[in-house]
Amino acid sequence: MLLRLIFKNKQFIKSISTISKKENIQKSSLNEVLTDSFGRKHNYLRISLTERCNLRCEYCMPLKGVQLSEQSKILTNYEIIRLISLFAEQGVNKIRLTGGEPTLKKDIIQIVESISDIKQLKTVAMTTNGLTLTKMLVDLQRAGLNALNISLDTLRQDTYGNITKRDGRLLKRVLAGIDLALQLGFSPVKVNCVLMRGVNFDELCDFIEMTRDRAIDYRFIEFMPFSMNDWKENRMVPYKEAVQEIMKSYSNFGPCDNNPNSTSKMYRVPGFMGRVGFISSMTDDYCDGCNRLRLMADGNLKTCLFENKEIHLRDPLRQGASNEELLSIISNAVQNKKRKHAAMVKRAVRPRAMVKAKRGAIQKRCGNISSDVMTGWHESSGDDGGRASRLTHVDGRTGDARMVDVSGKRATRRTATAVARVRLDETTTRLIAEDACKKGDVLSMARLAGVCAAKMTWQLIPLCHQIRLDVVTVDARLDVGRRAVLITATAVSTDRTGVEMECMTACAVAALTVYDMCKAVSRDIVVEHIKLQSKTGGKNDYARCHDDDDL
Repeated sequence: MLLRLIFKNKQFIKSISTISKKENIQKSSLNEVLTDSFGRKHNYLRISLTERCNLRCEYCMPLKGVQLSEQSKILTNYEIIRLISLFAEQGVNKIRLTGGEPTLKKDIIQIVESISDIKQLKTVAMTTNGLTLTKMLVDLQRAGLNALNISLDTLRQDTYGNITKRDGRLLKRVLAGIDLALQLGFSPVKVNCVLMRGVNFDELCDFIEMTRDRAIDYRFIEFMPFSMNDWKENRMVPYKEAVQEIMKSYSNFGPCDNNPNSTSKMYRVPGFMGRVGFISSMTDDYCDGCNRLRLMADGNLKTCLFENKEIHLRDPLRQGASNEELLSIISNAVQNKKRKHAAMVKRAVRPRAMVKAKRGAIQKRCGNISSDVMTGWHESSGDDGGRASRLTHVDGRTGDARMVDVSGKRATRRTATAVARVRLDETTTRLIAEDACKKGDVLSMARLAGVCAAKMTWQLIPLCHQIRLDVVTVDARLDVGRRAVLITATAVSTDRTGVEMECMTACAVAALTVYDMCKAVSRDIVVEHIKLQSKTGGKNDYARCHDDDDL
């Protein structure tokens, strides 16, 4: 009830506006954050609201479904609205809500209403399987939804059941949803169809007839490979083959004028009310005009659907990152977007290029070690964009350890956050909770030790620089349910090098302090998962992507 009241009173938008004013993000940066190195401006954000779906379409997921993320790792409604507002301030004017199946998201009506209140947005769209439209579409339209895509891969009841692994009679419900959308004035209603040889290719003319007297854009998507979707190249129908097949029955079928940013190549039969589109992701990419970014339900940002690399926004958001810090992470991701996607049909495995160098003195000490280890660097494979990775603390000629010279760098604002976990037994957990440990307040002492350790990092880690810390905060809290102390350290500095080591040292010493304070009770205490969560400043920002050990 409280969440709905907040939505109803539009406090989300007010609170986000307040944050934006405090951050004082300049209008001069408009679009710069979302413009990549090839000059492509990204004004379109697709947001997955949920990982759940009520169908099991064979081209999308395995029959048993997929392993869902824990609910705590899914973006909250507040986080969704804050991120959308941030993107909108940088030039995004179109939002598409996807899933999973977005209509399964709790409070979907209120979410749409809050999104539509963001003044920079012109289009609030949704892609849905259509099963709930007859119940929800009127309310969604009233809330501000003004564009609609419906996934429908067949007009035959038995084929619908085979594709979705659900009762084929549900097809009638989807068709009723399309009719309702047309009656409500959605124009065009876009219908998406994954064309597959041996499944629905023989329905091509039936799909075209749907556009005869209806304002429908029927769009055919080339079958794309995703994890565990049993993709086979011989089942994919290239768009040019589909065009030729249609022209056998509609000889005057021809292309329309196309928007340069459109993913779909639009055609029509003269005299028909609707149009036909082809999304040729596999055989003829549209990368040059790409203006899209994708935000996953767990807060991962993808700059390309075919790109495996994801940038995590959820953790920095929950750790109190400012709008400026979030924009820095987003900008770095956009800048690293590749010019072309690596569609599986055309993907060529790039061999790993190894740099050969003289082995020198280190070879005598270490024997046959690969040249990339000895020289301290190697040219990486395509996953990181082809940039070289260097072990900067190793002399490439001698193999000796060295301190990096940072005198040529300028001082900039640097931030970092690290985490650690201390696993406890039941007795130790109870004593900490009751503040009954003989040595005193465990959590307060751990926090203090962490701050002290951060300031002494340069004395503990041999090649670390002594830097000026603007602030260090260390939080140690007891999670009774998990029998663990969770430690988070954040540091800020204005200097020539980063503060990652200060944060991780703070976490390590805070965790060891917990052990020291409690070792008389139990020696089964385990210190684990000390890791960097995020950093900003310097050449590159970083945010840890999802992993199984997230705290």
